[in-house]
Amino acid sequence: MREMTIESVRFSLANYQRVVVLREKDSDRYLCIFIGVGEADAIAIKLQGAETPRPLTHDLLGSTIERLGGRVLHVVVSEVSNDTFFARIVLEANGETIDIDSRSSDALALAVRAGVPIYAEDAVLTAAGVYLEDNTAETGEAVASERPAPVDPAELERLGAFKDFIEGLDLDDFDQRKS
Repeated sequence: MREMTIESVRFSLANYQRVVVLREKDSDRYLCIFIGVGEADAIAIKLQGAETPRPLTHDLLGSTIERLGGRVLHVVVSEVSNDTFFARIVLEANGETIDIDSRSSDALALAVRAGVPIYAEDAVLTAAGVYLEDNTAETGEAVASERPAPVDPAELERLGAFKDFIEGLDLDDFDQRKS
């Protein structure tokens, strides 16, 4: 088992999904896991130190564990099968260590809230670990950060022409074609 850190939450240009990028501690090996928008936002909010007016789902889970006398010890990305990652949340409650099956995205969101270590099994890293260079995985899939790149003047000019075209449309023409 290897300790991982959350490097970032990104947006995949290949399929427009969110990706959480885990980096192996003391290595340049990464684990890229596609996750849902809600989980990506929950992780990003905590990583950015932002506050929410009400508890999010993962805040609620952490509070519930604590109120019941337990504590999260760590989470483990434990398996990958058909591009689906599985995880375990490892808790201590009543002097007993308990493993709870979890989606990897939920385990990671809980881990950042609880401030506990994140691990990945060696078999998972062997099967799905990659070395990233210039924001591109070895598989050739482009991965860009959440922050968009600056728009160059030529692109702005092309967008301006498109805007002029849209503004020049007569919406009454569309209504007449429906009839």
